[in-house]
Amino acid sequence: MIEILSPAEVLRARDTGALVAEILQTLRSRTRVGTNLLEIDRWAQAMIASAGAQSCYVDYAPSFGRGPFGHYICTSVNDAVLHGLPHDYTLVDGDLLTLDIAVSLRGIAADSAVSFVVGDARPAESLALIATTERALAAGIAAAGPGARIGDLSHAIGTVLSGAGYPINTEFGGHGIGSTMHQDPHVSNTGRPGRGFPLRPGLLLALEPWIMTDTAELVTDADGWTLRSATGCRTAHSEHTIAITDDGAQILTLPR
Repeated sequence: MIEILSPAEVLRARDTGALVAEILQTLRSRTRVGTNLLEIDRWAQAMIASAGAQSCYVDYAPSFGRGPFGHYICTSVNDAVLHGLPHDYTLVDGDLLTLDIAVSLRGIAADSAVSFVVGDARPAESLALIATTERALAAGIAAAGPGARIGDLSHAIGTVLSGAGYPINTEFGGHGIGSTMHQDPHVSNTGRPGRGFPLRPGLLLALEPWIMTDTAELVTDADGWTLRSATGCRTAHSEHTIAITDDGAQILTLPR
């Protein structure tokens, strides 16, 4: 299903996006060496509840996971890149952590992710991974607007990722979003320009470039959810929800 939101629904989407941004910003500021992943999950749960919102993850049970997910946020550490199931792990200096959260408020969802290094360590490899996903995300957003096609966004993202020398996995990527978290169209992290669904005002997309240092192959943890690099290399993931407008694209998941 490809959902086109009304102007009133896009206004509600801005509120949801701002909430997601606030939660991610707060969680990032609280997270430090010694923080347990289950603490982060509890903080996310409390913030979602206090806002009168609903988690898109707790009851999420797609075909690729061992559902339901049962937690409020994805916490992926080091070689884990997607769907990291919170568990009893205490962060140490230099860990590369990705927080990914999707929330629904007044019937409209928004989805965002951020990767960062915990503590005072600054591993060059980790910082390069993060910076590349951020640049790719910015390129994808810049390519979005009415009349553009999904392939234009995928091509812009993939050009940055491959240009930096990283392999690209096409199993998981961005997606449409609206009254539910995951919708069509799929937005691959590489592709051919001029192809795919034409963007229209009212379309919401979650763009999410992610990479692994030296492989495009994923393996799944025994928990049935957490996806890791097949070689154990480090990974990074950046994501924003955007709304297509008459003038281009508006990032919804930025702090107000």
